[in-house]
Amino acid sequence: MIGIATNVWFWVVFIAFVLAMLALDLGVFHRKLHVVHPKEASMWVTVWVALALAFAAGLYFFYGHHVALTFLTGYVIEESLSIDNIFVMVLIFEYFKVPAICQHRVLFYGILGALVMRGLFIGLGTVLLSRFQWVIYIFGAMLIVTGIRMALKQDEEFEGERNPVVRAARRVLPLSEDFHGKHFFVIEKGRRLFTPLFLVLVLVEVTDLVFAIDSIPAIFGVTRDPFIVFTSNIFAILGLRSLYFLLAAVVDRFYLLKYGIAVILMFVGAKMLGEQWFHLDILWSLVVIVGVLGLSIGASLIWPQREKGPRFARATAEKTGSMFGTRAPRD
Repeated sequence: MIGIATNVWFWVVFIAFVLAMLALDLGVFHRKLHVVHPKEASMWVTVWVALALAFAAGLYFFYGHHVALTFLTGYVIEESLSIDNIFVMVLIFEYFKVPAICQHRVLFYGILGALVMRGLFIGLGTVLLSRFQWVIYIFGAMLIVTGIRMALKQDEEFEGERNPVVRAARRVLPLSEDFHGKHFFVIEKGRRLFTPLFLVLVLVEVTDLVFAIDSIPAIFGVTRDPFIVFTSNIFAILGLRSLYFLLAAVVDRFYLLKYGIAVILMFVGAKMLGEQWFHLDILWSLVVIVGVLGLSIGASLIWPQREKGPRFARATAEKTGSMFGTRAPRD
């Protein structure tokens, strides 16, 4: 796969495609603010998944089945971790009572920042792994520890007033008291102020930064080719907004998904730690990952939880607890 990573035209064409899709999204389909309903979200989820599969088909045609399966495995990992990210966003939007009509705008600009941050993280990871092979063991250990913590941690609630990011932003940024439609900035009495919508955008960006610490090492457990790492990440991120609007209303139903994601993290971490002693074919890696996701989703639907409330969302918020400020739920 070295040819893919070193061919500059692959990068140019792919980045041009991403920018064109983002411009089409904001300039045509979401030029006017509107509430994104599940029907529209499901259509866009289908579009993004179809584009990812078409990209995999192109890789298969030009480079063979191994490269295509590697991309698909990375894409599934990143998509599953993106779902993990969604449930924390649900908590943030609910806590700050973000108007439904403004949520797409926040997610759009949040994803723009995520694309830049993921690109920088992937570049840094590629450089580290090319110079220091032992870094792969650090990545593997991080994933195993994160998976164990996710599986064992008790449910927690998002507490915005104790959130270090919110508290720091309120000390540094001049903030207005109320939302002002879609605007991130507003002029009041001749003074430029940041609106609460901008504060929510900052939290969304920090959320992705925290989750990138898991997702980037996880994809390096599948391949070292930076182009495959980058494209699988980008396709997952591009579909994140639509997945949010599709899943936000049914977040409670997938309460066991966190355990599936935890198993996937530990599985990939174990592969990274043991790659010098055993090799698992990429096809079997894909089968294991898809199987674990399917079992956790299926079990959530077959055995629904009794208690009400976004249990899974509270649990996944633990990962960002030190940054977002969390506390145990009150009786």
